[in-house]
Order: sequence, then structure tokens, then C-alpha cells
Amino acid sequence: MVMLSKALILDGNRVATEIKERLAGRVEKLAAHGIVPCLATILVGDDPASATYVRMKGNACKRLGIRSVRVDLPSETTTVELIAAIQALNEDPNVHGILLQHPVPHHIDERAAFDSISIDKDVDGVTTQGFAQNAFGFAAFPSCTPAAIMAILDYYKLPVAGKHAVVIGRSPILGKPVSAMLLNEDATVTTCHSKTVGLEHHVRSADIVVAAVGKPKFVQGDWMKPGAVVLDAGYNPGNVGDVDYEACLPHASAITPVPAGVGPVTIATLLKHTVDAAERISREVK
Repeated sequence: MVMLSKALILDGNRVATEIKERLAGRVEKLAAHGIVPCLATILVGDDPASATYVRMKGNACKRLGIRSVRVDLPSETTTVELIAAIQALNEDPNVHGILLQHPVPHHIDERAAFDSISIDKDVDGVTTQGFAQNAFGFAAFPSCTPAAIMAILDYYKLPVAGKHAVVIGRSPILGKPVSAMLLNEDATVTTCHSKTVGLEHHVRSADIVVAAVGKPKFVQGDWMKPGAVVLDAGYNPGNVGDVDYEACLPHASAITPVPAGVGPVTIATLLKHTVDAAERISREVK
């Protein structure tokens, strides 16, 4: 197999910085109209990884001048109680975006909770309605990680139209929506999952590989088509992604590292969606 000498490292920090720089002026303009963009994050239980993610999102908001409201609920919270908390945020005119940190405790109906978020405040793109809008290509707030992947491809001017994209993973907030977004940009998309037969065969034919399977170093270097673009949406203990980075690096023409790849752009996208939602309110106020 031909091995390429040097892959382009798709620096997510660089992409995220540019997104946030463009947001700064928009936040200032909203402030001049008396509107401070506000993101409410809901954390159910005491999972340390989830708590870390929520804290990171809150810090990112603070640095940009976005107000962050954190709602902490005990692990024994019921679905009804969680939906009531979400409804209170839906009705709060000072809250522009709502994020329910995934995953929630197993006894909670997560889909019902997600779908109780107002579509106008679904800045993480988790509702069924938002998913449908994304599939049709007109979602105001597509799921943040898929949107981040598309932003990276766009930033580095990596062509999508006419390419064969293989997405490994079919979750409703990552694998499925990114498959739809790639399809809407005229890629030919194969979505693979735990029941896929001959996974390696599918990956070897891919011009673009999106790994969203939740297994550390799952995607191997010898699966890669020479010159493939590799986007690793995974994050596992030990700061490793779903792709065996070192093994895939010699085969790829471009690849995201973990960390500092898709993750920072996901957070920047969440902030952008929150500002977008606040601007919608601003236009309504006028």
C-alpha cells in the first residue's frame, strides 16, 4: 500500500478560535441592545466526566461574555422532574439556549427530556424536530459535533461533493446527523454500525472517514484508503479518540488529533448557536 509522507493536521483549536473571534463583535452588539446571550446547562447526577464538560462549557461562555446558568439536579431526579426544570428554562426569556448534558441516569427517558426543549432554544441540536430539520438541510441549530465536523472540512477547504464518506456510528446526535449533513453536501454516504458486516472493507473505500463509535483506537491504519480525510469525533479516557492516530497518520491526507481536534470546534459551535438564538430574540424585540 502506498503511504503518504505527510498528513495535514486539522487543528481544531485554530478553527474554534476563528469562530469565537467572529462571535465577539456580535456579543458586543447584542449587549448594546441590552441582551446578554445566555446558555443554561443541566447536569443530572454527579458523573465526573459530565461535570467536567459542563464546567468547560461554562468557562468558554464566560470568556466570550455569554452568561452561563448551571442547573444541577440529583441523580434520583425523575423524568417528570427533569422535564419540569427544562420547561422553566423554556419559559425564561433571559435564557436563549438549553443544553442537557448527555448521558442522563438510566432511569430517565432521555428522548422525552430532549424533546421537551423548545426548538428555539435547542442549541445543541438534540430534539427530534431539530433532527428532522437537519435532515432536510435547514436546521437553525444542527447537532454541535456534526456541525463542528462540517466546519473543519469547510475551514480547510476539503472537498465533500462527490466524495465517498464513511461514518462509523449511528447515534441520533452524532452519527446520523453528520451522515445527513454530508449527504446534503453531495457526498455519497455509508453509515456503519455495530451490525455492519465487513466494516474494514467499507472504510478502505472511503475518501472521508468520520469515527463516532465510542471505542478507543478502534479505527486502524491498515483500514485507510491512501489519502483519506479522517475526522475523529471520539474522546475516551487517556485523551485518545476512536481512531488509532499514529497508525492512521501515515495513510491520511488530513486528520484531526485528539484532543485539539473536533472537541474545541464543538464547544465553539455551541457558543455560536447560543449567540444565533439571542440574535433571533433581538430581532423579535425590535
